[in-house]
Amino acid sequence: MTSQSILVVDDEPNIREIVGLYLERAGFQVRLAADGPAALQALTAALPDLVILDVMLPGIDGLEITRRLRREGATPVILLTARREEADRIEGLELGADDYVVKPFSPQELVSRVRAVLRRTQSTERAPVPAERDQPSLSFEGLTIDPVARSVQVGGAEVVLTVKEFDLLLFLASHPRQVYNREQLLAQVWGETQYIDASTVTVHVRRLREKLEKDPAAPRYVQTVWGVGYRFSP
Repeated sequence: MTSQSILVVDDEPNIREIVGLYLERAGFQVRLAADGPAALQALTAALPDLVILDVMLPGIDGLEITRRLRREGATPVILLTARREEADRIEGLELGADDYVVKPFSPQELVSRVRAVLRRTQSTERAPVPAERDQPSLSFEGLTIDPVARSVQVGGAEVVLTVKEFDLLLFLASHPRQVYNREQLLAQVWGETQYIDASTVTVHVRRLREKLEKDPAAPRYVQTVWGVGYRFSP
């Protein structure tokens, strides 16, 4: 079986070398890049299975590289940053990053996060689980969710959702009026909480509202219960 490939992009030589060494010991094929242009060149030469990407890079920063990657496809991205504010984490997640690691970090923990992201992303293209095959369509005022076809219609028009956007909507709609906090939603929808930033839920809720709601600022379906979490209003 061919080992999975990781591109590590960081302008600090020590971080590049140490992360690369730990990943190689874990069985991954590793390529290294020191700045934004070198990262784009490496990505053009061969797309890896996952990219570890520093946010603050010379030439082209990590957020712009993430933006370009997302225009081309769904290659998993883990961002490295010295920033600790949630707003900064959300900015990266909004662009499509799969995880966010704050410096300084444990190289072994980063390897664990790489494995967790690869597990999640490789399981997204899947057939409906038995519970979905057996579940009838859910119909609400102006909204229809078909678990078997994994399709959503708003006002009779098809709405395209990502895998996790659909999973989150289906879970909340299957438990109307019940309030879940972000950690509970991570456990129920993503299947784990250890290596996923809770801001991921915030980002997916925002995207759902942008796609489903006439006025995302005053949502009809996916509502916030302040200080607690989120609920679906039928």
